Amino acid sequence: QVQLVESGGGLVQAGGSLRLSCAASGRAFSYYAMGWFRQAPGKEREFVAAISCGGGITYYADSVKGRFTISRDNAKNTVYLHMNSLKPEDTAVSYCAAKYSCRWNAGADDLDYWGQGTQVTVSS
Repeated sequence: QVQLVESGGGLVQAGGSLRLSCAASGRAFSYYAMGWFRQAPGKEREFVAAISCGGGITYYADSVKGRFTISRDNAKNTVYLHMNSLKPEDTAVSYCAAKYSCRWNAGADDLDYWGQGTQVTVSS
């Protein structure tokens, strides 16, 4: 019964930063590992980052490693994705997802809940 709502997307120039938020309205947020995915028009959805239920373990796609940081605030039922040094190829709809598991071990087809996405556009 978890509902996820992304926010924080927008337009930014290459090299800039943007912070995405994903707010969960359901219960037991702290028992879910959370992840971020993104999908550009005509392309497959791809994994971006994930974080364990308590925030102690993070995972990143090679394409964003060193530029993006995932974090969570369980008291606020929110997971964040801080994106730095943005590139035009980061342009996509970004989705958050939840898996009822403490450690992240899910792919795009194995998530329990999805948000509806927020647009990130990076101009050159």
